Amino acid sequence: MWYAYGSRSFEKYVRWNVKVFAISDFHLCISGAKPMEIFGDGWKNYKEEIAKDWKEKVSDNDIVLICGDISWAMKLDEAKLDLNYFEDLPGIKIFIRGNHDYWWQSISNVRNILPKNSFALQNDAVKIGDYIFCGTRGWQAPERGVCQTSEDEKIYKREVIRLDMALSSAKRLCQDGDKIVCMLHYPPFNQQKENNDIIDLLTKYNVKYCVFGHIHSYIGKYKIEEEIGNIKYFLTSCDLLKNKLIEIK
Repeated sequence: MWYAYGSRSFEKYVRWNVKVFAISDFHLCISGAKPMEIFGDGWKNYKEEIAKDWKEKVSDNDIVLICGDISWAMKLDEAKLDLNYFEDLPGIKIFIRGNHDYWWQSISNVRNILPKNSFALQNDAVKIGDYIFCGTRGWQAPERGVCQTSEDEKIYKREVIRLDMALSSAKRLCQDGDKIVCMLHYPPFNQQKENNDIIDLLTKYNVKYCVFGHIHSYIGKYKIEEEIGNIKYFLTSCDLLKNKLIEIK
């Protein structure tokens, strides 16, 4: 087994079969300054419930995707306390940034504080077995082809470029039989599932699975799991999953 980091992509080859799980939107605050419990009973003891389910399902060889909004922290040293939550949980963890992860700035600094057996993706990719994981944060999808504001349009277009970079990194790692898994924080589409630039990229690069979070409480027309075209989509917000990991398959 070996692995190597690069500015755009990094690889890790393993010789065992693995299961892939996903969950997101922990909004951790170990200090207690911003407890999620204030948002309703569904958040009561959620950290303990997730950890229990995680340990029951995940082996050391399995992979868990964490699709953003990891910590309420504003600074890196504060986030390190929250990331310690994952230290003793089994499996290989792969993180991407969410819209509330303000502490996530320099990717090299983020990677320096990760728990053991963890990767952080930012417009790049990692290969584990016959899976290739890539991702970026994303942004609110347009409605009828139009973003809500000019600022939203600017950010959305930038995220499309970043996703193209991530998927291009994944493609370079791809061999026959490999499966590309795209991680986003924001949903790749709006509730009407209208086509857009992100969906075009997922289709262009033959993505097998797309996982995302961000949605809370009101799920609307989004579904926890659905297949559109040749891509299977998974919504992974922990409160909507009732604090249980979902298997990506």
